[in-house]
Amino acid sequence: MDTLETTKREVLGKKVKVLRRKGITPANVFGHGIESVSLQLETSQLRPILARAGTSTLVSLKVKGEKEPRVVMVRDVQKNNLTGQLLHVDFYQVRVKEKMTVEVPLVFVGEALAAKITDTMIHHLLHSVEVECLPLDMPHSLEVDLSQLVDVESAIHVKDIPLPKGVTLLADPEEMVVRVAVARAEVAEAVPAKAVVEGEEEKAAEEEEKPKEGEVAEKE
Repeated sequence: MDTLETTKREVLGKKVKVLRRKGITPANVFGHGIESVSLQLETSQLRPILARAGTSTLVSLKVKGEKEPRVVMVRDVQKNNLTGQLLHVDFYQVRVKEKMTVEVPLVFVGEALAAKITDTMIHHLLHSVEVECLPLDMPHSLEVDLSQLVDVESAIHVKDIPLPKGVTLLADPEEMVVRVAVARAEVAEAVPAKAVVEGEEEKAAEEEEKPKEGEVAEKE
C-alpha cells in the first residue's frame, strides 16, 4: 500500500491558486460518518501514486498531527484540461472492517489463438466488473486470460474470471467479457451495367419531352 504524507490545509477557496504555484495540490478527505477535512500534498509525491493507485487501490494517508494513518481511496481527480496540472483531489476514507462495493478494472493477458484464424476479430465487451470485499482484500485489477479463445465459437464470461480470496462478484456471471467474431465485409449489391445505361437513357428521354421553362406545350 502506497503512503502519502499530508498536512491539514488552512488556505481555502480561490486562494488555493497560491498553493498550486508552489507545487502543492489541495485535497479533501471524507467518508461515511467522517467529517470532511481539507488537506494539502506535495504534487511531486502525489502524481506517481495517483498513476499507480487509480480509483481501485488503497492508499495510506498520514496526516501530520494524527496518530494513525487514514486508509483511503482516490475518489476524484480534477485536472486542467489544457495543461494537465493537478487542481484538486478527493479521497474517500474506508472502514477496514466493513465490506464495500467497487468497480475493478480488467486486464487482458495472454494470446488468443483464434486471432490467427483468417477473418476473425476479438471483441472486448467489458473493461471492468463490480465486486464486493473488505477494503484490505480489494484487488487492483482482475486478469482475463485470452488464451482461452481458440476458435470462432470461443467467448469468456464474467463467471470465468478468477477471483482472489474474499472477493465476491456482483456482476452478472453470464455476461460476456470478450468473444471471437467473424469479420464480415459489406458487399455492395451488383447492378448490371446494361440496366444502368438503359435507365439513364430513359431518364434523358423523359427530360427531352418536358416543356422547357417559358414554353407552352403544344396541344394535340
